[in-house]
Amino acid sequence: MVKRLLQFFNREVSGLHEAAYLLGFFAFMSQLLALVRDKLLAYSFGAGHVLDIYYASFRIPDLIFVSIASMVSASVLVPFFIEKIDKDFAVGKKFIDHVFSAFFFAILAVSAVVFVLVPYILPVILPGFANDPYLPELITMTRIILLSPIFLGLSNFFSSVTQMYNRFFIYALSPLFYNLGIIVGVAFLYPVWGLSGLAAGVVFAAFLHFFIQFPFVMEKKLVPRLTFRIDWLSIKHVVLLSLPRTITLSSNQISTFFLVALASLMTSGSISVFSFSLNIQSVPLTIIGVSYSSAAFPTLARLFTKGDMKKFVEQMIVSARHIIFWATPLMVLFIVLRAQIVRTILGSGEFSWSDTRLTAAALALFIVSVIGQSLVLLFVRAYYSQGNTRKPLVINILSSALIVVLGYVFMKVFMLYPLFRYFIEALFKVEDLAGSIVLMLPLAYSLGVLVNTFFHWAMFHQDHPSFSKSVFGTLFQSMGASIIMGYVAYLFLDVFDEIFNINTVIGIFMQGFCAGVIGIVAGVLVLKLLKSEELKEVEKTLHAKIWKAKVVAPDQGTL
Repeated sequence: MVKRLLQFFNREVSGLHEAAYLLGFFAFMSQLLALVRDKLLAYSFGAGHVLDIYYASFRIPDLIFVSIASMVSASVLVPFFIEKIDKDFAVGKKFIDHVFSAFFFAILAVSAVVFVLVPYILPVILPGFANDPYLPELITMTRIILLSPIFLGLSNFFSSVTQMYNRFFIYALSPLFYNLGIIVGVAFLYPVWGLSGLAAGVVFAAFLHFFIQFPFVMEKKLVPRLTFRIDWLSIKHVVLLSLPRTITLSSNQISTFFLVALASLMTSGSISVFSFSLNIQSVPLTIIGVSYSSAAFPTLARLFTKGDMKKFVEQMIVSARHIIFWATPLMVLFIVLRAQIVRTILGSGEFSWSDTRLTAAALALFIVSVIGQSLVLLFVRAYYSQGNTRKPLVINILSSALIVVLGYVFMKVFMLYPLFRYFIEALFKVEDLAGSIVLMLPLAYSLGVLVNTFFHWAMFHQDHPSFSKSVFGTLFQSMGASIIMGYVAYLFLDVFDEIFNINTVIGIFMQGFCAGVIGIVAGVLVLKLLKSEELKEVEKTLHAKIWKAKVVAPDQGTL
């Protein structure tokens, strides 16, 4: 039994849809645990000041992770490792030692300096906490969580080895253990150590993310050894290659760093509302956008290397069409059922109905850009497969800057122009709630992402004119079917309102679930009438035994 389980974990997966669905399954399991994590946090604290402190304590460690630890991602190191190991194991092992040592010393030095400067940095980057009585707790939690990017960076590094040998399942388990570790922190460490226990849970989660990959790396005799005699020319080559990719893939996370800074100036609970809604919208993004873009990346790279540009574009078209096919109905359903989704996931305990309404409104604004976010991931990897890092780098930097600027501008407009404020509050039915200004942040984020998507699409169309025509057909078809699906689901919300007690979590879940299922059935019928090619391909894939397919290793992403 154990042998069969290990053989299953060691399988490789190929085939775009099979790989995407299996990646999506593991992403779904990880996101499910993430929702359990958020449920515990919401139940224990609600969208209030204490939880604001918790989310704020991630800001500096997360910035260190995306700026330093992401530079040893698998997408950068795997080609180097394969090249070195295949030629000479000893040379490859030496190269691994050098890269590991350079990274470890760098992140340790940065973390140590930040540890000392945290009391001076936090009031500047999070001005809303400058005179907060909880500032000492925020400083302590931030200092504890500074261990997290070290462990996650080590996990990034080890994942390059596991993915080099195509051990996808080992890597796929890491996010599951990460979220499990945070749940342990909330359930068991917080009652003992208070807020410091929450921070300790994050560190424990990061350790699990790293440790799950350690046995395989040890088995392959590739556990890195610290050395002070580093080949800095090789390190320079790795850094020059990884830097643009790191900035590109982390630019949106950097923009959220500044949006949280703006949220710290708003009413208590704004950071929590922003974080909860961002986490929930990441579920379809991770399951669809990350899965399809990761599944397509190896094939795109091989086709470009062979010079087969016709099949390269065809692969992009198929990937984009299926991303749109899945993301569009989910986007519409999330908008229509936003209150039911948020109440089911976060409701009960300290998380009030007011918290639910505000978070649901923020979720609707975030989810508008889920198609764009998913397509951007695909476009970026398409350019990476061609060795082109400049275009996505420039576009992502500019769009991230736009998000921050829009966040500040919208916040000022919301405060200075009552007509605009009343329009937003009436549109999302939050007129009677304090703190509705937080909606300006997801609005800025989604507009920035949509601009990002437009420029990526336009640039790719300029390089490959045959791309857009095929994809636009799916976009219009899916959008039409999804609107009908959403309308049907909306109508049946009133029907099931009379059947279930929506004052309970179970009742509101059943209301949204039943209305959603009927809406999905209507959407599928419309797609069948339209003879959707994507629907036929999905049915064909699901009839195959996808668990027997070969799995591709996913591109390294951030948590």
